[in-house]
Amino acid sequence: MLRFLSSRLWNGLLVMAGVSFISFLLFNYIGDPVSNLVGETATVEQKQAMRSALGLDQPLLLRYLNYLALAAQGEFGISYRNLEPVGRVLLARLPATLELSLCAAVLALGLGIPMGVYAGIRRNAWLAQVMQVVSLIGVSIPSFLTGIILILVFSVELHWLPAFGRGEVVQLGGWSTGFLSVSGWKSLVMPSITLALFQLTLFMRLVRSEMLEVLRTDYIKFARARGIRDRSIHFRHALKNTLIPVITVAGLQLGALIAFSIITETVFQWPGLGLLIIQAITFGDIPVIAAYLMLIALLFVTINAMVDLLYFWVDPRVRMG
Repeated sequence: MLRFLSSRLWNGLLVMAGVSFISFLLFNYIGDPVSNLVGETATVEQKQAMRSALGLDQPLLLRYLNYLALAAQGEFGISYRNLEPVGRVLLARLPATLELSLCAAVLALGLGIPMGVYAGIRRNAWLAQVMQVVSLIGVSIPSFLTGIILILVFSVELHWLPAFGRGEVVQLGGWSTGFLSVSGWKSLVMPSITLALFQLTLFMRLVRSEMLEVLRTDYIKFARARGIRDRSIHFRHALKNTLIPVITVAGLQLGALIAFSIITETVFQWPGLGLLIIQAITFGDIPVIAAYLMLIALLFVTINAMVDLLYFWVDPRVRMG
């Protein structure tokens, strides 16, 4: 177990080192932070003073080591657009993205896996056929179009749900949440469905295909020959083996919910990290872009490590290996 954990930790450190170097290069080869901070009309002496204050006159390796030391403390400099510490800007937007991703993940897993199991067990039933058609539609329609359709139906026509924003939020220390207000929950409905729809259909189709494959194996046929009940075969034997590959895909896709919520947050003007990075790219806010890359890489590394541990616990072959 210790060997397994140490290898995963080493791999995660290598990934973070690579991403940190890429984000560091953004400061050096994209834009001019001195001109952004002091303005184009500043004198040469003012620009040189700002360059010295930022440490840009130091050797490249020394600057990279200083960058790593500051990044380890959560310091990424000052946002060019907000003129605030980048860490504070990211932390202000992080709760909105995490709550949206959490709701989308609950929808995708909570509905996708049961639907996939049913479609695999009752593959000839009319409801299973309907699920197959719906899954094809869900995979084919882009998420921005799904969001626009939902806004048109439930906001413009029916006036049931708000078309944009996060609704009323409640501050719990340094964390802002919309889970404690009615308008917060209403604002979550359409963005969560939009973000979860593709993942939901993906999980459903994956679970269905894996379920069909497992039900054709010899040990399932042997279990039926022994007279074991179908319920026990489906949910005790088949489902457990079906979930082994699903865990790996689910880990990657749940990380993608956070990393690629940009389109959903832009459509619904959701005040999270996705909308923030769009604004940062438009403005050329390099510190925010670099910090966003580091944060997303850290989230992916953490989620993958948790998935590997779960895989280690579920699959005995990994433990034996």
